[in-house]
Amino acid sequence: MTDDPKLKPVASSDDEWRERLDPEEYEVLRRAGTERAFTGAYTDVEDPGLYRCKACGNPLYRSDAKFHSGSGWPSFTEAVSPDAVEVHEDRSYGMVRTEVRCARCHSHLGHVFPDGPVDRGGLRFCMNSIALELDPEDAAAT
Repeated sequence: MTDDPKLKPVASSDDEWRERLDPEEYEVLRRAGTERAFTGAYTDVEDPGLYRCKACGNPLYRSDAKFHSGSGWPSFTEAVSPDAVEVHEDRSYGMVRTEVRCARCHSHLGHVFPDGPVDRGGLRFCMNSIALELDPEDAAAT
């Protein structure tokens, strides 16, 4: 999707990220923070569209892959494509989890767990609302 007009330039330095993102966005996207459960803007949203990375505009999840997990964060069964996100082992806070980052700008999005709907692949991509931006204009693509 290199010709996607909704992609934003990837910042070239930490200072540039700090200028572009507000403090809460910076904490989650660039420092792997987590917003409090049930506080995010997209937790209960069912609007059609395409969820993009808040930092760079990379397409991440279609609204038809979203489901209500009860976890307090927006949850998806799959990314728009295997190369939209990257996963890394996360051993922070005494746990072993799988972190999900934007494959384009490497911003932290959330974590993926193997407890999603079995009939839809069994994964739960548990994302921070603050790391996402819903693009309703791409609803036709969902």
